[in-house]
Amino acid sequence: MKIDDIAKIANVSKSAVSLALNGKNGVSEQTREKILKIAQEHGYIPRPIIKASQYSQSKPKILRLVACTNAGIVTEQYESLPFFNELFNSIDKHTGSSGYSLMVSSINIENLRDEITRLESEQKSAGILLLGTNLTKEQIKTISNVQPNLVVLDTCYETLDTNFVVMNNLFGAYQAGEYLIKLGHKDIGYVESNTRMYNFDMRKQGFLQILSEHNLSVANNDFFKLSPTDISSQDKFKQEIQRRKKTLPTALFCECDYMAISVIKTLTELNINVPDDISVIGFDNIFESKVITPELTTINVKKDKIASLAVEKLIKFINEDENDKSKLIVDTELVERGSCKVHSVTQKVANN
Repeated sequence: MKIDDIAKIANVSKSAVSLALNGKNGVSEQTREKILKIAQEHGYIPRPIIKASQYSQSKPKILRLVACTNAGIVTEQYESLPFFNELFNSIDKHTGSSGYSLMVSSINIENLRDEITRLESEQKSAGILLLGTNLTKEQIKTISNVQPNLVVLDTCYETLDTNFVVMNNLFGAYQAGEYLIKLGHKDIGYVESNTRMYNFDMRKQGFLQILSEHNLSVANNDFFKLSPTDISSQDKFKQEIQRRKKTLPTALFCECDYMAISVIKTLTELNINVPDDISVIGFDNIFESKVITPELTTINVKKDKIASLAVEKLIKFINEDENDKSKLIVDTELVERGSCKVHSVTQKVANN
């Protein structure tokens, strides 16, 4: 039996079945009970959880992928965000090829200790792959105390005795700044997230570093704030651009692609041409970066490489082939598309 079959019997959508089976909000208790009853009656076993033979082994052959949700970056809808979706698909692929099964669990960050303890008591995992995007050092320590076989992705605390795999945020932003400078841009603006985390802080450090090395800086009024999870023409940013339409920088670096796409949408609505009037560069290289017009120049995060290293590290750690903790940093690469161009004096005159 598949999710489609349960949905037809219960007369609900496939997404409702998925929410019910994964214990997530979004369906009523009555609907949840109905779906779970149908699944049980028809012997349905969710794909990520079980191969019957795995229960009889002395060590469980299950890896748990944990995301801790809050109101910031990793919201309840985190799975719909392209970056996380691409990363999770890569993790699923590499887990399957390793002979392990992957169990995906979302827990509320406010009840971290209780929820991770409950999950591990209900179904013991061999180890945890933790999406650490929005977590503090203390929160990561809490999880490692419950399950010491742990690899943390998408953040890094150098002083924590834990395994980490993360993209080279500092280098990526450094690459972006270097690229804009090579195109002749000197008046460069910075679009930052209104929610802060390790990745964004490191990107800011790297970008400002390359500017400083070329005796450049971002003017105080050329820092702009946006939501990192909404693709939209955000009102406050739009008003600020409208007010400064004649005195904008010639290029903008955005801390993630979602923000860059929002910037391009806003500029287009205000009849500001990208890249003729202003160049825009993003970070992450999500699928949507190739759909926007013009296609987005961005920094590619090697999500598949991060996933493969994380799964490999965790399995080695579980099997005690490798007991040393490590921090693995995966370099990024520049992807040139159509949202940036060489800056010329005539461009600046036109803007003014």
